[in-house]
Amino acid sequence: MAADWLGSLVSINCGETLGVYQGKVSSVDQGSQTISLRQPFHNGMKCPVPEVTFSAMDIKELKILEIPGGGAPAGQTDSGSTAHNGRSTKGPGSAPSSAPMAVPRKGDLRAQEELHSPQQCSKSYGDRHLEALGLAKGFRRRHNSWSSSSRGNNQTTPKKNGMKNGGGLKNKDDECFGDPLEEILDTDFDFEGNLALFDKAAVFSEIETSEKRSGARSRGTPSERTPARYRHDENILEAEPIVYRQIMVPQSGGKEYCTDAGLVVPSISYELHKKLLCVAERHGLTLERRLEMAGVCASQMALTLLGGPNRLTPKNVHQRPTVALLCGPHVQGAQGISCGRHLANHEVHVILFLPNFVKMLESITNELMLFSKTGGKQVSSVKDLPDSPVDLVINCLDCHENAFLQDQAWYRAAVDWANQNRAPVLSIDPPVSTREQAVDAKWSLCLGLPLPLAESAGRVYLCDIGIPRHIFQEVGINYHSPFGCKFSIPLHSA
Repeated sequence: MAADWLGSLVSINCGETLGVYQGKVSSVDQGSQTISLRQPFHNGMKCPVPEVTFSAMDIKELKILEIPGGGAPAGQTDSGSTAHNGRSTKGPGSAPSSAPMAVPRKGDLRAQEELHSPQQCSKSYGDRHLEALGLAKGFRRRHNSWSSSSRGNNQTTPKKNGMKNGGGLKNKDDECFGDPLEEILDTDFDFEGNLALFDKAAVFSEIETSEKRSGARSRGTPSERTPARYRHDENILEAEPIVYRQIMVPQSGGKEYCTDAGLVVPSISYELHKKLLCVAERHGLTLERRLEMAGVCASQMALTLLGGPNRLTPKNVHQRPTVALLCGPHVQGAQGISCGRHLANHEVHVILFLPNFVKMLESITNELMLFSKTGGKQVSSVKDLPDSPVDLVINCLDCHENAFLQDQAWYRAAVDWANQNRAPVLSIDPPVSTREQAVDAKWSLCLGLPLPLAESAGRVYLCDIGIPRHIFQEVGINYHSPFGCKFSIPLHSA
């Protein structure tokens, strides 16, 4: 009579390993002791296969949840126990008994339909029976967003009292994972439709009204303009557009430079540069002041090139840097001696090369007198210069006006020593010459405004020697300082 059970809704418990299966009986084989379920559910989840076959050896408990064409003999198992309605079974292949079945009343039809749904398959008989009777005492309603809508309005779920209710972990798993996912997986969530239901203008208007009544600060509405966000180094006040060409010269020197900030610094000819220094000296910016400013700026740049605070520290006194200073008998040489004096004051080992002359400029004599008080070394022959490489070579051999010095023996000997020594070279106030530079410099330092130097001058730097703005205007230069907070800045070819 196995055919009588076909189509019945049953629940098969296969133990903790295989779990619980629910489904409709599709076939029963008494010979091989197997039973097959179609459209099966495994632990409340729909199986990916259309049919599952079980052996009698794997079945721990079998419950008949619904018989086609008849009632719902809930509680029937293959253990031989008799349910409250008087019907029992002896395994998957036993014939139905003739005991009377409980016929549900008309008022309980809805509860019976809910008991027969797949969502209820994972529940025990006691839970379903209490829900069918409508016993809500000591129970709480589930608040899951989708599962609560799929159940009846009058259904409740027992409170999680642990082992006191006798349900244990199984009841907790059934409550959490017992609902099927068919309704969730089959339909996609309509984001656009739900977003259209949200009236943002009305909501913000209501919030603003409530805040005005309570005296709270208004957060604003989406229609209001959001204020601009500024970085910590930006000015919140609206300023005029930046003008990058702030220095205008009456006659271009043929080359333009720009600073790191993008300001354009034009070069000037040597004639205009000489006129600028003469006007500055007439107004009180004497040669001695210019020498001091040039020496300070050049020494600061040299100290930075030597390593700065990483090299010149009290813990590193045993590795004092060595600087070779090559100077000629002119104003550029006096600027180099002033730079050497400041370097020696900062514990730098300075070796000054200056050839012997019968008569020297007064500015050179004064600078040599001050340099002798620093403890620096002065030599007049190239043979006395160190054979090993030094840390830095400062070149002040060249002059703007007297180009015949390059033909003298002492000049050629100093140039050969500087080129053979593998130390980097810094040139201070190099001249503009059609001839190639005798000493290849890595850096060149210009004073006031740059001259149109050749590529062999290396990287060009500009230092501030203290010329006032109105003195620039006297020679026809519209000047705005490009230095910012520094006295020496790098220049890049525009």
